[in-house]
Amino acid sequence: MSRVKFNVSCTCFHFFIFLFLLACQKRELNYFDTIQFNDIKLAKARVGDWRYSHKENFQTFRDFQRSKKIKPQSDKKTIYLQPIGDFNELQKEQIKLTKEYLSIYFQLDAKILPVLSNSVFPKSVRRTKEMNEQILAGYVLDSILIQRKPKDAVVLMGITEKDLFPRPEWNFVFGLASYQDGVGVTSMYRFSDGYLTDFNFNKSLERLIKISSHEIGHMFGISHCLNANCLMNGTNSLSETDFHLARACSLCQLKLNSSLKYDNQKRLVELRKFFESRHLNSELAHVEKDIKLLK
Repeated sequence: MSRVKFNVSCTCFHFFIFLFLLACQKRELNYFDTIQFNDIKLAKARVGDWRYSHKENFQTFRDFQRSKKIKPQSDKKTIYLQPIGDFNELQKEQIKLTKEYLSIYFQLDAKILPVLSNSVFPKSVRRTKEMNEQILAGYVLDSILIQRKPKDAVVLMGITEKDLFPRPEWNFVFGLASYQDGVGVTSMYRFSDGYLTDFNFNKSLERLIKISSHEIGHMFGISHCLNANCLMNGTNSLSETDFHLARACSLCQLKLNSSLKYDNQKRLVELRKFFESRHLNSELAHVEKDIKLLK
């Protein structure tokens, strides 16, 4: 009698497993479920990494939905770049390419405002550290960018060739943003290891588009990512920035798309074209993996 019960139980168990597998095969995976297979698991944080010294909470999709954040509106849907400084021709080209990239990455119009001179920085917000002049990042946000934010701007990102510091006890910062006001600033100073040349142009550009899109991602409500190797990971150094991908993980893409409502497939194709044209081969490979999965 016990053997009969056991056999019936086993038969029922395998039948339900069969039904489950059949349902999984019939259920069509959506875009985010599909590209999740290309997410790269985060490695254990090491001394010096952002996650090692900053204990942050995991932002779920529900957390993101509940949070206050900036969203494009019918009359406010343009990303503006505000160059501040004395730029050479290679730096001007990087700003132009960054505008192009941000328009693709966020699937929004992007424009470059006329260049502002370094004279907008008063002496009180300048300091010299290790023979290098730095600018107080908060001043750029509060006293320059907020005052000049166009009426149709969803966000305004300043780009300067000067080094930045956020407060006296910090050595420097790559970028800073005010998420409530939708303004941010990125410094190009450290991205080219001292001087921008044709040789290090692509590496510097990759760093610039990562930091710029990271800060704008924060403005759109996405916290530092703890889900996978992702554009939205926190970073303490250029080596950590280089290690993180320009690709947002599936969860962060879900968050972004829920607010911006763009065509995921169109975005992927345009990202592939950009990376291919600029010979950013590592990022191109990740985009092509996503495209291959979706076919």
